[in-house]
Amino acid sequence: MKQLTLSRGFSLSGKGLHTGLEMTVTFLPAPAGHGYKICRTDMVGRPVLDALAENVIDTTRGTVLGNGQFRCSTVEHALSALYSAGVDNVLIEVNGPEFPILDGSAEPYITNLRKVGLTAQDMEKKCLEIKEPMEVRDDETGSTVSVLPAKDFRLTVTIDFNSELLPMQTASLSSMKDFAREIASARTFVFVRDIQPLLNLGLIKGGDLENAIVIYETETSQENMDKLCQLTGVGHYDATELGYMQYKPLVWENEPARHKLLDLIGDLSLVGMPIKGHIVATKPGHTINNIFARKLRKLI
Repeated sequence: MKQLTLSRGFSLSGKGLHTGLEMTVTFLPAPAGHGYKICRTDMVGRPVLDALAENVIDTTRGTVLGNGQFRCSTVEHALSALYSAGVDNVLIEVNGPEFPILDGSAEPYITNLRKVGLTAQDMEKKCLEIKEPMEVRDDETGSTVSVLPAKDFRLTVTIDFNSELLPMQTASLSSMKDFAREIASARTFVFVRDIQPLLNLGLIKGGDLENAIVIYETETSQENMDKLCQLTGVGHYDATELGYMQYKPLVWENEPARHKLLDLIGDLSLVGMPIKGHIVATKPGHTINNIFARKLRKLI
């Protein structure tokens, strides 16, 4: 199999999830052997960083790549789309410290990848073939990510937030050919109880009901709800009505689990080459995903 790059470039614009600033990200064809690289066009000298697991510097509510003063966050949805489409080489230019959140899924990237198409290059595609089982575990959170030998790349993800509104869910993907139909549209999600702490950390300034599933399960006062609605640009919401607050209905009943699978693919793309193995994850998150990706990098 030959390596693949984009047949031509494309750009997407929108607000950043954490900064709330207007961002434009551009995806450009790159030569064989290039891999995934990110360029900050707004910085002096237009620095470029390899999108690899060892360059992840933060995993708080997203995957952040950085090196010195270079920082770029919320990269996982775009990388998930690129990896699932089989793209090996791409230069990603962004004019700020994060990719736009768009609708909170990978669908906008998949749509544009289909429009521009892919071009085969004169270099063989290299794969990391798993020969024996491996696992990482976090005993404190109960999170585990493991991999079993397999002929291709497949994933099984289970989430459990000990929530009545979001019960234990499982999502699986047996072929990357099904990513666009089964996973790409799954949106990011957040519990209302987590919004204020995230705002206190200076995060999710661009979050709203257009780009995230918001789950309200622990009743708060109307005063607190009004403050949160004002901060996030949401219209008035009755604090006594527990449930899902988003405008758009769930695409699938297990959409949160599918989004966690989407995130996991994006984080594993930072291994730097396609993986042949069956990934099994319980309660995955960006932190343990990155620990596992670094462990796989050591096999290369």
